Amino acid sequence: MKITQKITNPLLWFPLSLFSLAFSNAIAAEKVSSLPTVNVTDQKEIQSSTTPSLEVAKKRMNRIAGGANVVDGESYRNGRVSNLKDALGFSPGVFIQPRFGSDEARLSIRGSGLQRTFHMRGINMLQDGIPVNLADGGGDFQSLDPLNYGYIEVFRGANALQYGGTTLGGAINFISPTGYTAPKYQLRMEGGSYGYLRAQAATAGVKDNIDYFLSYTHTQQDGFRDHAQQNNHRVSGNVGIKINDQLETRFFAGYVDTDSKLPGSLTKRENRETPRKRQSDPFSLSSDQARDFQSWRIGNKTTYTFGKNRVELNAFYSYKDLFHPIFMVIDQINHDYGGGARFVSEEDLFGRKNIFTAGITVQNGDTRDRRYVNRGGKAVGLPVNAYNQNALNLTAFLENQHYLTPHWVAVTGGSWTYAKRGLDDLLVRRNSFNEDFTKFTPKVGVRYEINDDTQIFANYSQSFEPPSFGELTGGQLITKVYDQRGHTAEVGSRGKFDKWNMEWDAAYYHTWIKNEMLSLSDSRGLPLGTVSADKTIHQGIELGLTNRFLEDHLALRQSYMWNDFRFDGDKVYKNNRLAGVPEHFYRADLVYNWDQGFYFGPNVEWTPSKYAVDHANTFYADGFAILGLKAGYNIKKYGLELFVEGRNLTDAHYTASTGVISDARGRDQNLFAPGDGTTVYGGLQWRM
Repeated sequence: MKITQKITNPLLWFPLSLFSLAFSNAIAAEKVSSLPTVNVTDQKEIQSSTTPSLEVAKKRMNRIAGGANVVDGESYRNGRVSNLKDALGFSPGVFIQPRFGSDEARLSIRGSGLQRTFHMRGINMLQDGIPVNLADGGGDFQSLDPLNYGYIEVFRGANALQYGGTTLGGAINFISPTGYTAPKYQLRMEGGSYGYLRAQAATAGVKDNIDYFLSYTHTQQDGFRDHAQQNNHRVSGNVGIKINDQLETRFFAGYVDTDSKLPGSLTKRENRETPRKRQSDPFSLSSDQARDFQSWRIGNKTTYTFGKNRVELNAFYSYKDLFHPIFMVIDQINHDYGGGARFVSEEDLFGRKNIFTAGITVQNGDTRDRRYVNRGGKAVGLPVNAYNQNALNLTAFLENQHYLTPHWVAVTGGSWTYAKRGLDDLLVRRNSFNEDFTKFTPKVGVRYEINDDTQIFANYSQSFEPPSFGELTGGQLITKVYDQRGHTAEVGSRGKFDKWNMEWDAAYYHTWIKNEMLSLSDSRGLPLGTVSADKTIHQGIELGLTNRFLEDHLALRQSYMWNDFRFDGDKVYKNNRLAGVPEHFYRADLVYNWDQGFYFGPNVEWTPSKYAVDHANTFYADGFAILGLKAGYNIKKYGLELFVEGRNLTDAHYTASTGVISDARGRDQNLFAPGDGTTVYGGLQWRM
C-alpha cells in the first residue's frame, strides 16, 4: 500500500494542522527583535550530574529530531499507581495493556513485539541509562515500580540512538529520584477492589557531598479474576557522592520478590459472559500456573564534566531466580552483567553550535534453564529440557547535531551492533547452536527549532533486532528465525502554544520491515513458536495533546494512536492486518482543579473498532469504551494528598489483551484476557 494513499486519511489532518500552527508561530518569532541573552542558573539543575533533574531532561528531550517525551512522575501520582499502564498510559505512541490487572502486559511501541503479552520484546528498558532487560532482549515488568522513579524518558524508534537503541520500539528510561529531588520522608497507602493493597515508605536526604534515596513498596491483590493473586516486595535505592565540582559517582541497588498466579485466557464467549473465571482448560486448572521470581540488581554510574564536555561510565550486575509453572515448569537462574561509556560534547564546530554524542555498551547474560513436567504447579522428576544459554550484545553508536543556522539543525548518526545467541542443549546435542547477528543502522534527520519549547522534525532511520531465546527455543514449531530489520521515515512536531494554552506531541511514521518476528500460540495459549514474516508495513500516528481552560483550572489531556500494521504481499496472508493491537486507541481525562486543592474529573478509554486475533483475519476482538472518575484533595500545608477513583464504572465486559494465532478459521478459542470490571480505589500520600 502506498504512503500517498494513506496521507488522505482524515486522521492525519489534525497533526498536520499542528505543524501548520508551529510554522505560523515560527514566523511570528522571527519578527521579534533580538534581545541580549540572560543566563539564569537553576541550582537544582546542577546538583546531580549522574541523575539530571526533570527540567534538564525536558530540555535534552527537545533536542531529539523524532518522537520522544518525558513523563513526569507527579503526573500519575494522583490516583492508583499499580503497574506501568498507570504510569505510561498517556505517553504518546505507547500501547500497554495488562493481561489481568497485574504487572504482566502487552507493551508495544510502533508495533514492536506485537504478539508478546508478557516479558516484552523490541524495547530497550533502562534505569538511569543502565539496561534492565536481560541480555537477549526479554524483560520483566515486575522489576519496575513506577513509584520508585522521578520521571520516565520515552524514546520511540531510532530516537533511542543516544543510548545505542536499534530496535523498532526504541527505549524507555526510568530515572530514579535522588536526595536532591525527593521529599525527605514519604508514606503512601492505596487500597480498593478485589483485595488490592499497596504501601510505600521512602526517605531521602543530603549530607555534605553525599545524597541518598531509599524506597520500599509492597503490593498485593486477589485480582478481578479467579487465580490472579499477586504479591510483590520491592526495595530500590541509590547513593550519590560528589567527589568535586566535576566528578560525581552514584551507586544503585534494587531487590524484587514477586509471586503471581496466572489465570489463563478465555474464549470470546466466556470473556463476554463470565469474565472473572480462570481458563477452563483441564490442564490449566490442574497445573497451578504462576510466575514467581526473586532478583537483585546493583549498578554504578560515574560522570565527569569538563567545560562543555561530559563523560559517563556505567557498570551493572543482576541476578534472577525464576520458578515458572506453565505448560511445563521453567526453572531458570540468570546472571547478567555489563557496562558502557558515553561521551557528550557541546563544543562549537566551525563556529556554530554543535552537539556530539558517542558511546559503547556491552551486555552479557548467562542462563541456566531447566524444564520439568508440571504436576499441580510443582516440578516432577528429571528435567525434560536442560539448556545453558549465553547472550552477548555489543553496540557502538554516535550522533552529531549541527546547527546550520540558529534554528535549523542537521542530525546524522548510526549504530553498529554485534549480537550472539548461544545455546548448549545438554540432553539433545543436535539442538545446540551459536548464532551471530551484525548490522550497522544509520539515522539522518533535520530539526527546526522555533523556540526552546517548540520544534518540527523529520528523519530517516534503520532498525535492527536479533531474536531472543523466546524466539529461538520457545514453542513446538522448529523454524529458522532471522534478525528483524526495518527502514523508517518519520515527521512530527512537539511544543506549546501559550496563546491557546496548548501543548502537543505529534508524529507520523512509516516503517518497512523485513523478517518481522511473529510469535504464535495455540488455542490454549501455549507457544507454538516464532516465524519470520517476509515483508510487513507498520505506519501510524502518535499524538498527545493537553489543553488548559478557565485560567488553568480545567485541563483536558488526550492521547491517540493510529496503528496500521499489515503484511505486504505475503504469499499466505496477502495484505492482511497483523493481529494483536487495535487500529485506533484513544484515552482522555478532563480534570478541574480548585484553588483550595480539590480536583475532580472523568476519563475515558476507547477502542472504536474490532481488531483481529489471527493473521488470517477470520476472528476478532470487539472494540470497547470504559469510563472512570477521579477526585482528590491536596492539603499542601501538611504535605497530605487524598484521592479516590472509580474505573470501568459501566462494568463493561471488554478485552484487555489477546493471544495471537495464525488462522482461527472463525472459531472461538481461548485467546482472550478480560479487562477488570468496575473497581474503586482510594489512597493517601504524605510527604515532607
